[in-house]
Amino acid sequence: MKIFLVAGARPNFMKIAPIIRRMESWNAGASAGEKLLWRLVHTGQHYDYAMSMSFFEDLMIPAPDYFLDAGSGSHAVQTAKIMTSFEKVCLDENPDMVLVVGDVNSTLACSITAKKLNIRVAHVEAGLRSRDMSMPEEINRMVTDAISDLLFVTEKSAIKNLRREGHREEAIVFVGNVMIDTLFFQLEKLKKGDQVQGMGYEVKGKDKDGGDGYAVVTLHRPSNVDDKETLFGIIEALIRISEDMPVIFPAHPRTKKTIEAFGLMGRINASGIEMLPPLPYMLFLQLWKDASLVLTDSGGLQEETTALGVPCFTIRENTERPVTIDEGTNILVGTTKQGILSEYEAFRSGASKKGRVPELWDGKAAERIVDLLIR
Repeated sequence: MKIFLVAGARPNFMKIAPIIRRMESWNAGASAGEKLLWRLVHTGQHYDYAMSMSFFEDLMIPAPDYFLDAGSGSHAVQTAKIMTSFEKVCLDENPDMVLVVGDVNSTLACSITAKKLNIRVAHVEAGLRSRDMSMPEEINRMVTDAISDLLFVTEKSAIKNLRREGHREEAIVFVGNVMIDTLFFQLEKLKKGDQVQGMGYEVKGKDKDGGDGYAVVTLHRPSNVDDKETLFGIIEALIRISEDMPVIFPAHPRTKKTIEAFGLMGRINASGIEMLPPLPYMLFLQLWKDASLVLTDSGGLQEETTALGVPCFTIRENTERPVTIDEGTNILVGTTKQGILSEYEAFRSGASKKGRVPELWDGKAAERIVDLLIR
């Protein structure tokens, strides 16, 4: 069986990596007729050569077999570029299945292209819903699920969503979370002393005031960083938190650009917020895993903090990952200064949320996915 594995953005590769390792493990012991023939397709949706190469090394995955060089552009332009380039690859190689992950434009574009060529589609992270149609990712999720032949889900809320939407029961498979596979794999590398460039970074002043710890922040969603009033309120909340503990802020280039455009850099520089450039995965993991608090608008980080029991404030009005709230350490705090600081005062008083690791988040999701494909 020939399978195309599609990834377009950095989080996609984190989800693809354990699937590749499991396929390679299977192939090592399989006969010639049983081997899985797989190809890695990098759409180029998010692309920085140096960052991507270090990312592949971190995740121990090979360079892509195909690089589609989609680049940036509007949603329509980017999706169209990916579709036309991916169609040529599919026609040349004629795969039996296309496996897509997550909810980016590459996920949507490649699933539609494959389906119109009568190629089966498998979607990893199927069934997640925010109910917020202003999010491009929500549209990508819904359309991809609507045409997928196999729906691999990470949490039980996704099963309910897919059933409600009328999907065939036999197409829905609860496998766990491949993001957590990668998290556990990388943690083992850290425990063994594996190093990456820049691993010696230390948080400035993190032991001040008797060792109160530090907070880590990530912000990238347009709804948070493109609106001046919203971004100003979030930054003001972070400045207040930085009075109690260092706040480490690896800033997405787009976020940094808007911070500078809105004239907020001076206030940040005068506070206890330490801005950093984007960090390689291993270095960022080493940073946030020991944090007292993580504040983010990322989907993946909501899951990772829940898996490690790190308190997380999600700076959004909704989440497509409700298990992180119902069972994990995640709290939706909204996007206002008042909402963030209200939850922070509860956290500061010792009311830190206690959670547990959700079912099947055990580092074996990729094994379940590949074993089902083999069967």
